[in-house]
Amino acid sequence: MNKPDFSKDISLKESEMLLLRGTAGTVAIVKVGPRGQFFLETEHEEIVLGLEPHDLIVASAFSVDEKTEKGLKCVLFMIREMRSPLIVLPKKHPASPRLPIVVSVGEKTVLSCHITPGTHPNQDVLCGSNEFDSLEVTGTLEGVQIKNMPQCEVLKVNFDI
Repeated sequence: MNKPDFSKDISLKESEMLLLRGTAGTVAIVKVGPRGQFFLETEHEEIVLGLEPHDLIVASAFSVDEKTEKGLKCVLFMIREMRSPLIVLPKKHPASPRLPIVVSVGEKTVLSCHITPGTHPNQDVLCGSNEFDSLEVTGTLEGVQIKNMPQCEVLKVNFDI
């Protein structure tokens, strides 16, 4: 799919989730909100991430259906509202190919189809389906700035369980 070389600003409230629904994958985005401290667990250390309310939690799934969207919402809810830590698997971990959803937290996230799911401690890159390769999402005070967005369905839904 062609990726336009422009950016698009989309408003996003803390009470909303933005969904980008492609043909082979789905990306879900929520604001970090006021409790901006998150824990990133790697094989060797625990890293404390301090984030701003307008920063983003981005989740990527390798499927497109209602079940996937419910899963994305649940994963994002577990991280933002239940304070579940972000877990980074070691390289070549046997669970990597079975991860249905992967997550990144930060000011900006770039999706790549050239990395192994769940193994990147740098929170500025996230594994995604081919159609979302090079998609860049950045949190803004008003919402989200998106660059390199492919042809996809863009939806806003309430972020509640």
